[in-house]
Parts: sequence; C-alpha cells; structure tokens
Amino acid sequence: MDHQRFGFLCGSDIKRLVFILGVSFGLVLVTQYFEFPSATLLSIFSVFTNSTAFFPTESSSNFELLGNNSLSNSSRNNVAVADSNVYEGSVNMSGLASNGTVIQGYVDQNTSLVLEKSRISVNNGSVATEIAPVLLKNGSSEFLSNNDSPMANVSSTKKSKKPSTTVFSIAQMNDLLRQSHASSHSVRPLWPSEVDQQVIFARSQIENAYASIVKDDTILYAPIYRNISMFERSYELMENMLKVYIYEEGEKPIFHQSLLEGIYASEGWFIKLMEDNKKFVTRDPKEAHLYYIPFSSRLLELTLYVRHSHSRTNLIEYMKNYTDMISAKYSFWNRTGGSDHFVVACHDWAPAETRGHMLNCIRALCNADIDVGFRIGKDVSLPETYVRSAQNLQKNLDGNPPSQRPILAFFAGNVHGFVRPILLEYWENKDPDIKIFGPLPHEKGNRNYIEYMKSSKYCICPRGHEVNSPRIVESVFYECVPVIISDNYIPPFFEVLDWESFAVFVSEKDIPDLKNILLSISEQKYVEMYKRVKKVQQHFLWHTEPVKYDLFHMILHSVWYNRVFQTKLI
Repeated sequence: MDHQRFGFLCGSDIKRLVFILGVSFGLVLVTQYFEFPSATLLSIFSVFTNSTAFFPTESSSNFELLGNNSLSNSSRNNVAVADSNVYEGSVNMSGLASNGTVIQGYVDQNTSLVLEKSRISVNNGSVATEIAPVLLKNGSSEFLSNNDSPMANVSSTKKSKKPSTTVFSIAQMNDLLRQSHASSHSVRPLWPSEVDQQVIFARSQIENAYASIVKDDTILYAPIYRNISMFERSYELMENMLKVYIYEEGEKPIFHQSLLEGIYASEGWFIKLMEDNKKFVTRDPKEAHLYYIPFSSRLLELTLYVRHSHSRTNLIEYMKNYTDMISAKYSFWNRTGGSDHFVVACHDWAPAETRGHMLNCIRALCNADIDVGFRIGKDVSLPETYVRSAQNLQKNLDGNPPSQRPILAFFAGNVHGFVRPILLEYWENKDPDIKIFGPLPHEKGNRNYIEYMKSSKYCICPRGHEVNSPRIVESVFYECVPVIISDNYIPPFFEVLDWESFAVFVSEKDIPDLKNILLSISEQKYVEMYKRVKKVQQHFLWHTEPVKYDLFHMILHSVWYNRVFQTKLI
C-alpha cells in the first residue's frame, strides 16, 4: 500500500513537474515571439525537426556568424529565386548562420537582388549552401544610374553624425605627412625583388631633385605644389618606370565594371582607364611595382547591401574573402603583406570595406577621414567628381573673372550631416553678401547652381554625412576658391599639392565667424588664389583618352608616390 501510494505520489510529482516545465517553455516562446523575429522561432523548431539543415556541407571554419545582423523581416519573407533574367556575371558566395541567417549575399527584393543556384527558401528556417547575389536585367540600368544612394538615410552606419573629439589642423596634417615620409611604416618584403631596388632608386632621385628641372611654369605652376621639383621628377620616373599588374580575378559587376556618371564616378573612370591602359599595365606580375584590385565600392553596395538592414558586414566579409583568395593563389600579396597593392574607391563605406587584410594596401579613398582610419602618407585622397555626362566630361568649365564675381560666398545643397544645418542656421538669408541655401529649384543642366558658382569669389564646401564633397572639384571647375569646412578631411593629392595656396580651410566650430574670415583675406591674395585655382584645374579633369597631368595620371601618381615613400632605404 505504501509502495503504491509512493508510486502514485511520484507519478503526480512528475506530471506536475512536466506541466510546470511545459508552461515555462510556453512562456519563453511567447516572450521570444514578441521580442525576436519570427525566423528565430522557426529555427528553434527546426532544431527538432531537421537539425542537419543548419550545417553547410563545407567546413564551418569558412563561415562567420553575424549575431544580430540578420535579414530584416521584409527581406526575410520575400526571398526571390531566379532561373534566368539575371545580370550577367554573378558572384558566388556561401555560408549561413545556425539560425538560418544568410552570412553572405543578403537578399532584398527592393534592391533588385535575387538568389541564383539556390532552390531552398529561408522562409521556413531551412538554408542553402551556395548563393549568388546578382542584379536583375530588367531595371538594372535605372537602378545603377541612380545617383542617390539607397542607404543615404541609414543613420546607424554613419559615424560622422557628431563632431570629432580630436581635430587636426592643416598644419598638423602637414607634420603627419613629413613624419610618414621620414619614418616608413612599410612592411619589409619577405624576400627581395628587383622592383624594390628600382623603387629605392626612384626615392633617391625624387628626394634629390633640383629646381632647375622645372622647364615651363605655364604647364606646372610652382606655387600650387609642395615641391615642384620633386613632383616633376617623380612624375617623370612614373612615366618611365611604373608597371602595374591588375588582378583578373573577381567577377562582374563588383569587379572589372565601371559606373561613369554620378558622384562616385571617380572609381569608375579609373577602373576603365587603368584596365584600358597599355603604357603602365603589365601581364608579368614579377615586374610590377604596384598591384591593382579593380573593384567598385559603389557596385559592391548596389549588389550586396540590403536596404534597411543597417549592416555592412557582408560587404566587408566579401572583400575579406577576395583577399584571402588572391593571397592563397599568388605569392605577391604575401611578399609585402599587401603594402604594394592598391584600390581606388569613392563610396562612403569604402574605408570599412577595405579594412582588415586590406588595411596595408594603399587606399585611394574619397572618404579621406583621419577619424575612420585614413593614413596620411600611405593612403591617397581621391577627388569626388560629379560626372553628369560621360560623353561631355569638360562641359561648362571656367568661370567669371574676379571683377565679375559680386557674391562673396555661396553654398546650396541637401542639408544632411551635422555641419550643414549649422551653416544654414547662421547664414541662410542673414547677409546679402553670402548666399547660403538648401537645395535649389531644379533647372535643366543645373544652371542656377553653376551660375552661382561662376559668380562667387568663394564656394563653401561643407561636409555632409562624410567629410568629402563633390563641391571641392566643382569649385575648381568654375574657378571659385574652395572654402573647405570639414574637420579631419585630407584634401585630394595632399602629398604633392599645397592646398593652402589656393583654398581656405575653416574649422567647423568657426562657422559663425565665416564672413570675417573671408573678409580678412586681401583682394590681392584672393586674386592670386583665383589664379592658382585656374592652374590646378588640369589635375582634376577626366578625359576619355588620358592626357599628361590629368586626373587619371594624378591618381596613379599619388599611389606611386606613396608607394615610393613607404619603401625603406637600405
């Protein structure tokens, strides 16, 4: 009897315990339902129904979990799978997290991305082992020609939403450049090469260049350069010596493809002209002084970024996988740790996309911000050039002479970032001599904007979301002295151009004193700066067939110059 009672009690206790555990488990699920995306619950159930679905067929060491960087609810439930009608040249990528999150190759129907080579939906928590994100043909031209980035309002990825805590003056930047050249941070090659001796010879020649080399100041106007002799000698050596090896690896559209219009056109034109070049390009990597990775940061974003995901992790991972691939396939990267490799990238996110393994590379970046890891003397500040017509690259150049510029200062544009609202707060409709506006009414050919620039002595170039702005180059086009209001921004070709000779730098904190700063510049000095802006213009022009000292050659020269001065003298 006691044994029966004991068994009954035990059975009751067990039932009670099971009931309590069941209720607890149910409460946990209800809580997760309201706090986590639905795919999280689906993946929990899939553990019991099909646990093997979570493990790719390849080694798990190839994948990296993204934690909370999962697909947004909208994209998670709208994954498209396509058999055809896809953009030519898709990119194969793979890897999934254990909760069903796609590691690489995010998918969002709003960005015209689809999955190819995958027949497994993520709607039910199951996963695919290989995916290829591509752009749809129907609509790709419209999508690619859109100059407004789809992630322009993604605040969580913008590090420049508040002022920098440490501000470097232009004088301090000059000191950093001198220090960089005096004490090289270059990685010592693992084994010697003949090209190292050639680069060391070039450095010696540049450092010992004499002023008598300068032949004609109508071509190169000495006051706009840090050292005209060193620049001319370096350029001459580049023309006579430089060989560039271009990696053939990498599929379109991210690699070997160019966007030639819009605010990111600098990288597109450089890719096109570099790959078409016969003078500098070599097919023999052993004779190369530089190795070029021809990727487009803009096309990387258009191809792989998921709108509203607030994550660039898959873009960064994609570039890491690429460098892992070329370093495993070739010895050239490993010999120098990538320090003789370079990229040219204009998108705002390029500093993040080229970190990690690529941080040793010479990075030509539009977003040349000390705050996000730009290294003076190694990296190159790439001009952001707004190309409106790839068929007419020099349209509307020049401007009015100084006597026909009645406006003291001008700015118009979208009000984003933290600097422009301050600029408008202090100066919009406050002073007849200073024309500060938000976006101007649209006119064909942007006539209003261009006429203001051509009629102003100084053109205000404030930072937006990031430090760079196409207004700096536009100011040069229209012979308007640029006024750069962007703390910690390294202006283009900083290693060779003396920007203080033809531009004005105003600290962000000094915006309230803007007019007094400009009026303190004498008329004589302004006229000389105007003259120098005209002289420097040749360095900021694209040509369908490159010409000496133009923008293509200046980008390549700055990469070459920094390569030379990052080489240790023996």
